[in-house]
Parts: sequence; structure tokens; C-alpha cells
Amino acid sequence: MSLLSVSDLTVKFAMRDQTVTALHDISFDLAKGERLGIVGESGAGKSITGFSLMNLLSKPGYIDSGKILFEGQDIAGMNDAQMRGIRGNKMAMIFQDPMVTLNPVLTIGQQMVETLQAHRKLSRDEAEQIAIVKLREVYIPSPEERLNQYPHELSGGMRQRIIIAMALLLNPQLIIADEPTTALDVTIQADIMELLLELCQSNKVGLILITHDLGVVSQMTERTLVMYAGRIVEAGRTREIINDPQHPYTQGLINALPQQTLPGHRLKQIPGNMPSLTSIPVGCPFSPRCSYAVDHCRTTRPEPISYGTVRVACHEVNRLHNDTPDQEKQA
Repeated sequence: MSLLSVSDLTVKFAMRDQTVTALHDISFDLAKGERLGIVGESGAGKSITGFSLMNLLSKPGYIDSGKILFEGQDIAGMNDAQMRGIRGNKMAMIFQDPMVTLNPVLTIGQQMVETLQAHRKLSRDEAEQIAIVKLREVYIPSPEERLNQYPHELSGGMRQRIIIAMALLLNPQLIIADEPTTALDVTIQADIMELLLELCQSNKVGLILITHDLGVVSQMTERTLVMYAGRIVEAGRTREIINDPQHPYTQGLINALPQQTLPGHRLKQIPGNMPSLTSIPVGCPFSPRCSYAVDHCRTTRPEPISYGTVRVACHEVNRLHNDTPDQEKQA
């Protein structure tokens, strides 16, 4: 049995004058200890997916249909009281900015001890000892002293390490990391990602890594979902997607990586922008930006099909490997 099984998950937002769909029929499985990447541009639906899995959607957002099975239990319809035994306890989330996650008026020790005591019957001394052990696991120097410090007294990298330690406090089986290095300096980002990978492997914790960086995904994950406009457009083994992308959007993301451009040349980019939720194109949502799009793409939405070893939603996937796109026409 999979640790997590998501089937036909649809998320909507009830706006004042209309209801928009943020996620369309999202389906995937995650095995115990497996590492999955979710990639795409801003607005693709990555973070909404993460919040939905944790059942943290706030109004006007809501899960319209579909199932989220965690250890066989459907958590999509659970209330806060029911989720209390799962959220933080068996599933944990690491957010983008640690200064938003940490309470600025409580010490690190207070926050870690409260988290432990909310889920376990522990004395303060017992909770503090567990907190110290977890801080050591993430290589925090002098952890006993850090317990008495406030978030603003620590560096950005130190705060993110503490967030990771807090996520591991209750030995969860799944961690959802939403752009965990966005607020950090480039020099610190690699250290944090290496630490997260090490801890997930040593503790056999499942990981869902939400990011826009395919370079990070290639180093961290075993499988990858590529999302566009609230849909999964390509899914498969990370190595195969990176080495031989099937969808034009995935190709565009890879070509946009800085290492794909020779020094002194302009960086490549995908023309146009991600559509807003209120103006998703008819047919394939990527068609206005796609060099391969034909009339059929603009009128009929492609369904995911197996192509080689991946699942891809593209009408022209066969032609994509035989033709060279006419970039001038797209411009």
C-alpha cells in the first residue's frame, strides 16, 4: 500500500462573481520513503497541491472532489480535530519563509516544547531533551543555548535548520517542503537541501519537494510531476524527465536553466506567461505559448497518455521528437 495516494483531486476557489478551478484532477502515488518533486512556474498550482495534502486550504478555497488517502485514510474531508492526529504528527510541512513560520515572540525552545506536548504526554524536561537531539541532527551548534533564543537572533540558514528540526520532532512519515530555500542566500541553499536529503534518507521519511528549480529536483527526487495551470502535464522518473522531456513545457523549463546557455549569450525563456485562473485557454492551456500547437491543441484538452516511460498530456508528443519548432512563428 502506498503511503499517500491522491486521485482526481480538484480544488476550487469561490470568488465573488465566479468559481475558479485551481487544481484539475490531480492524481499520483507516493511510496514510503520515496522522494517526489513537483515543479512548474509560479501559478502552476504547486503550493495549492501542498496545502491541499495537509488539508490547510482556507476559504474561499476548498476541495471540490477527489481523494487523498494517507495510510489508507481519506483525509480530504477530515475536520481540524480529526487532522490533529495526522498534521504535524504523521505529516509535516516546511514553508518558504522561516520568519513567517516561527513565532517571533516565543523562544525556539518554547515553540519546540509546545509542539511536542501538543501531541505527546511529556514533561517539559523530556520535551527539551528531544528538542536538543533534533537540533543536533540538523547541525545546530550549542543547541542548549539556541532553545533560549528568539528567531530574530538567528541567521536565515539557522532558522531554516530549526524549521526542519521542528518538522522532524514527531518523526513524521511524510514531509512536504514548499520552496524551502527561497528566502536563503545561494551559498546556504545547497547546504539546506543536502541536509534535508540526508535526514529523509536516514529516517526513511517520504518527501514531496515543491520547487520551480529543475536543477534541485534532479538532485533530490526520484520521481517528478510537472504542473501547468493546475494540471499535471508530465509525470515519471526524474532522471528520464530531465534527460528526455516529452512535453514542450518541460523542455522549455529545462532549456531555461542557466547551464543550458553558453557564457555571454541571452538566457532562453518560454514566451508569454502562465494564464490566470480566470482566463485558462480552451483546449491545451499551454497552447498560446507552445511552438508545436496546432488547431486541435487550441480546441481540445489533451488527456494524459503513457509515452515511453512517462505520462504526458500533449496532442503533438509524437511530432515533438521529429520536428524542430519554428520559434519565429511563435514570436
